[in-house]
Parts: sequence; C-alpha cells; structure tokens
Amino acid sequence: MLLTISTTLRPATDLGFLLHKHPDRVQEFERSFGTARVFYPEAGEDRCTAALLLEVDPVRLARSRGSSSPDFSLGQYVNDRPYAASSLLASALADVFRTARAGRCASRQALADGPIPLEIRLPALPCRGGADLAHRLFGPLGWEVDAEAVPLDPGFPEWGESRYVRLALRGNVRLADALNHLYVLLPVLDDAKHYWLAGDEVDKLVRAGEGWLAGHPDKGLITRRYLGRRWALTRTAFARLAELGDDVEETLDPPVEEEPGAEPSASAELGTPEPVTAEPGDPAPPDAESGDGPGDGADEARVPLNTLRREAVVAALEEIGARSVLDLGCGSGQLLSALLAKPAFLKVTGMDVSARALAMADRRLRTDRMPDAKRARLELFQGSLTYTDARLAGYDAAVLMEVVEHVDPPRLPALERVVFGTARPAHVIVTTPNVEHNVRYELLARARRHPDHRFEWSRAEFAAWVADVCETYGYTADLRPVGEDDPEVGPPTQMAVFSRREVRP
Repeated sequence: MLLTISTTLRPATDLGFLLHKHPDRVQEFERSFGTARVFYPEAGEDRCTAALLLEVDPVRLARSRGSSSPDFSLGQYVNDRPYAASSLLASALADVFRTARAGRCASRQALADGPIPLEIRLPALPCRGGADLAHRLFGPLGWEVDAEAVPLDPGFPEWGESRYVRLALRGNVRLADALNHLYVLLPVLDDAKHYWLAGDEVDKLVRAGEGWLAGHPDKGLITRRYLGRRWALTRTAFARLAELGDDVEETLDPPVEEEPGAEPSASAELGTPEPVTAEPGDPAPPDAESGDGPGDGADEARVPLNTLRREAVVAALEEIGARSVLDLGCGSGQLLSALLAKPAFLKVTGMDVSARALAMADRRLRTDRMPDAKRARLELFQGSLTYTDARLAGYDAAVLMEVVEHVDPPRLPALERVVFGTARPAHVIVTTPNVEHNVRYELLARARRHPDHRFEWSRAEFAAWVADVCETYGYTADLRPVGEDDPEVGPPTQMAVFSRREVRP
C-alpha cells in the first residue's frame, strides 16, 4: 500500500519537520501485520513528497485474525490487502504520524497550526460506492478531489469498472486535519476494518473527527462504516455527536487513544465491551434509519450541549455564592477544570467510583504541572454515591452533572440519603437528560443517549423526583432548562438547583 503527501510550501522541506520524519533517511516501523516505511522520493525547496509504504505480510495477517473470521482458508492468504489502501494503512498512518496528527511541532508550531498546500495520492483505494462517494466524503472538508475508477481490465473495457479508485486530493488544509481525514475515511471508503473492534473505537472516531465530523453532511454514513455497522457502537457514537458535538479536549497521544470519552462514568462501573470483529455487510438494526445520523442541528455552528451544561452549572454555583464545590461522578474532570479556572471557588473536589476516570481527570488537569496555590484548592478521591462517606460533608454545594441516570432506579433512594440526608450541602445541582427531547435526535428517538443510562426522565418525571427529594430532606428547588427550550419537547437537558431550606435566601 502506498500513500504520498506532497507540498509546494517554501521551503517545502519543512514537511519533514511537520511529519517528524527526516527527508534524508528511510525509517521503518514494525506492525503486527507488516512493515511500514517512510521515505522521501523528492525533497527540494519548491516541492517535497513524503511516502508511506506499507508492506503487509499475509501470513502474519492471517494468524492475527480471530477464530470467528468468516474468511475461507485460501481467502486469508489471497486477497488485496498487500496492495490496496485499507484500515491497515490507516492504522499504520496513525502510529507512524502520531505526533503530526496531534498538530504538534515545537520547531514549526505556527506552521503546524495553519493550512498549507497539500497534495495526497493513493494509487489503489477500495471504494464501495465508487468515485462519487470519494467526492462526497472529502469534498466538504475543503479538498479538490480527483477520483478515477480503475477498470477491471483495460484490455476488456466491456467488463466494467472495479471497486478501486485512484485518488488524488489537493487543497490548503492543516496537516493534522489531513491526516485525521485519512485515518477516518480510508476504512470508511473500503467499508471494512481488518482488526478487532471494541468500545474504544467510538472514542478514536470522536477524537479524530474533532472539528469536522459533527458538521459533515455524511456523518451518519461515516460513523456507521467506521464502526463496522455495529449498532451498539454506532448508537453510542451518534449520541456523542448529537449531545457533545466536537468538544473533545484529549490529545492524540497514545495513552489517551485508549481512554474512554467525555461521558462521565458516574456512580456505576462501566464494563469494557467484548471485542467484536468488523466484517462488511453486517445488517443495521430493524429500526435504523438511512439518514445522516443525529438530527439535532449539529451541522450548524453552535455551542456543544456539554459546554452549555457545564456553563449553566458554573453560573448557578456563582449565583448561589458557593466557595467549596464537590463534583460527584466527576468523570474525566471537565467541570473541575472549569471551576479551577475561577479563583472564587476556594475548594474544588472531585469524586468518582472509577479509578480510571480519576486518572483521566488527573491527567486532564495536569496536576503535576499545576501551580502550588491552585493545586492546594483541588482534591480527588474515589468513592461511591450509594454509601455514606464522611468526606462528602462540609461543602457549600455538590454537583451531580449527568450522573443520576447512570444509577439503577432501586439504588436511587440510597443516593438521595447519602447526598441530601447525610452530606447535606447547602446546595445541590443536578442535571440529567430530558428523554422527551430525544425525538429531535435522528436515530435516537427510541433509544437512550448513552448505553449505560439506566433510565432517562421526562420533564414531569424529573419534576416529581425533585419534589419528592425536597419534601423528604428539607430542600427547595428551581427547575431550569439547559440548551434550547423546544416549545414542544422541552430542552435537551434539565437542571434542578436545590437549596437547603434554612440557607435559602
């Protein structure tokens, strides 16, 4: 498999800095399925070309396939994998150009941050959908697309065209974006993945698609094909795109590549999905529609819902004058980061049942490089919301942001007793999805927004729960919408600001 990346930026040899690969050397990278090599066929002031050549070992590839693979024995050894671009090339690209994909270049950072003239060529690319699909997928991303169908045999034109195209892309595009476009769209065009798929594929897709996937007119097709038409994974990805937009803060460093996404782990341990093989042709579920994915208006330039939710929570905390805040089910620490950015919050604490989530929060917050004064305001600890814990007492406010829906309904009374009965902060802020609004998300109208949600409340159900908590534990509450308050189905997120009766102004 061959991929070339060229630029006419002067001096063109700066491409070597951006890719972190020196033009004067051939570099080799061993993969489980073969060997990747990077070299420069040309490297001058006016034009520079970097080539990624992947030599696939069919024997090694066959031995790495799962026992459930439907390939017949000969088909594991005789196929197009050594010659045509596929998910294997995308995987090699992700590994070889990892730093470039992240947009980092210490010696040329200004160059890495902006668009440059690029030309990308792939001489043989499987494209299930023909040259038109290549135009549909790359065109909206700012590329001039030249996709030429390869005939089955030039000597017999009556045989028609093969499923392969010669692809050339030209445009002024940031190099990191170009590499991420290829990383996602190569397996999408092939409509197959040649390695095991697990739940972290959703996180890889969202991170690589940051800034462009949520607004792509074919995001539904891209998501389904990238995830091997596995409905459980696809539904999760649609929910992330619909609700979270493209607000993903993790970088593309290798450790982060394996981390879960922005959805908080809350008070339930999330299991790791069993890996499944992605073979072409998996049917979509009976209720799957053929549209482009979530219809929440993600194509428009708008603030992602998780940002609106975080801003609404911070504004409510400022309104009530909280100085010490406890984030219950803090997940990867997005709210903690926002609170630490405001000196008015003198003590900021995050608790989560998941040690992995706390490690993510620690990394996101960069506690190892945090100034001492700021670090003194932060505390992280592991704990469960359904068990009494003395560490939860003494705070001005506690926040359960997108947490309660992760708790099994029979355990909600235990959570209420712990938070409202024992810890008894002066204020409690709770946000949760409004299930009525799901009809505004195409393909999610009959599904929950996240597979780990144990339930999702309507506005009436949420109001009833809030009223019951207030009566039982001596609080009052204000109900507020978060996001656009649809006149028919209400806001996407509903929020309650509880105040202990003796402290309410």
